[in-house]
Amino acid sequence: MNALTESIVDSLAPNSAAAKNGRDLVKKNKLTKLHKSEDETLLFGECAGSGASAYSCSADFKDGETPLVRCNCPSRQFPCKHGLALLYAYAGGAEFTVAEVPAELEAKREKAEKRSARKAAQEETAVGVEAPAKPKKVNKAAWVKKIQAQLEGLELLEKLTQSLIRSGLGTADKRVVTQLREGVKSLGNSYLPGAQNELRGLALALERASKQPDAQEQLYSSAVEQLLRIHALIRKGRPYLEAKLQDPELQPDVETAIEEWLGHAWQLSELQAHGLVRTERELLQLAFASYDDPARAEYVDVGYWVELGSGEVHRTLNYRPYKAAKHIRAEDSNDRLVRAGELYVYPGTWNRRVRMEQTASSPAGSRELQLARQSAETSVAEAVKKVRGELKDPLGNKSPVLLLHVASVLATADGQPVLVDGAGGKLQLADIPGWQPTTQLLRLLPVSELQDAVLVLMFRHVPERQRLEAQPLAVIHASRITRLW
Repeated sequence: MNALTESIVDSLAPNSAAAKNGRDLVKKNKLTKLHKSEDETLLFGECAGSGASAYSCSADFKDGETPLVRCNCPSRQFPCKHGLALLYAYAGGAEFTVAEVPAELEAKREKAEKRSARKAAQEETAVGVEAPAKPKKVNKAAWVKKIQAQLEGLELLEKLTQSLIRSGLGTADKRVVTQLREGVKSLGNSYLPGAQNELRGLALALERASKQPDAQEQLYSSAVEQLLRIHALIRKGRPYLEAKLQDPELQPDVETAIEEWLGHAWQLSELQAHGLVRTERELLQLAFASYDDPARAEYVDVGYWVELGSGEVHRTLNYRPYKAAKHIRAEDSNDRLVRAGELYVYPGTWNRRVRMEQTASSPAGSRELQLARQSAETSVAEAVKKVRGELKDPLGNKSPVLLLHVASVLATADGQPVLVDGAGGKLQLADIPGWQPTTQLLRLLPVSELQDAVLVLMFRHVPERQRLEAQPLAVIHASRITRLW
């Protein structure tokens, strides 16, 4: 708790408005009776609010660095602005005097401790039992009905796309877009959210192409990519579902993301059962961005992390549907070393999605930065070869991220940056369409900081330019990370 900073409190806030309101309460001196327990694992006090009497709020650090924030206000946000105000006050250096923990609060702590102990005992018992866990009961009739609905959905998807391909993208008018949108609605009953999103993205690209003649080449290229992914989903999804229908005991594919494409939402217990959880891992965030994904009708927060030791680059993804965005906490960037007691790794190929549990954080030092640098690729040719291999799979990661060690960064005659590896291999950098531009920011860095550096690069095949492009997201130095996002 002694290392609590305002940036850490910001990361705990459910949204930026709650963080601002919490700061404002501190500025307006709404907090009173600020106390802490003798062992400094509990902060508690009162905060004036809209009620007749002040609200009682507390922050409990007994189980680690992530506090359990309590407040008796009627807010449905957790933590609420009053709890955040308490944390901001402590992080800002406000005086908290040692006092006896109120009986009501102590009772809540004891109850939570017993609950945690009971859960830990259950997990320990489950681990110690040699017999296989009792299989989850499945309604076979409903299960068969779901797979049949998915197969019917793939058939509908195939008919829609084949009709479009036969007539040609250039003939797609308002009527065709309307048909695709109706198909999106129909797929809503087919348990195929991945296919539904791709079809919606196709409809959006064609609609924009009809309204923006100057951008038609780029938009038609995007539409072709959507069609390729849809075709691959049909080609791989149909035999996969038919095999499951024939053999209900068939184990799910945990090497690729086909289950997710077919609508399966992985539970942490499932990932653990399939051996997709790693313990006691250290991770360092390399880049972070939030963007609007109209095809999914969601805002997406994506963070790229390097797992120290293995050198793998993972992704954290936080989806915020338009209709519920104000109720879901937006993620933020993180410049600290995160230690995850449990790291859940979702099925996939490149930059697999992860979820961290039982986390603690500390400032990132030179040791961690050196480990991150050591995991970088050293050859441009080898890095490009690996990326091309991933991009060949239409259902793979279309924007893979990796670390590449460079000897220097030069410039072309027209000022475009070109990185050079230790063997003289070169790779021109460029901004990828659809992402926040960063390439020109390299000009602002001293030349010395681009020598013997490790660049975090995002790759993308850009059809309208007919080439593979790489965009820099960050530069890892021996003493710090310079983020361009």
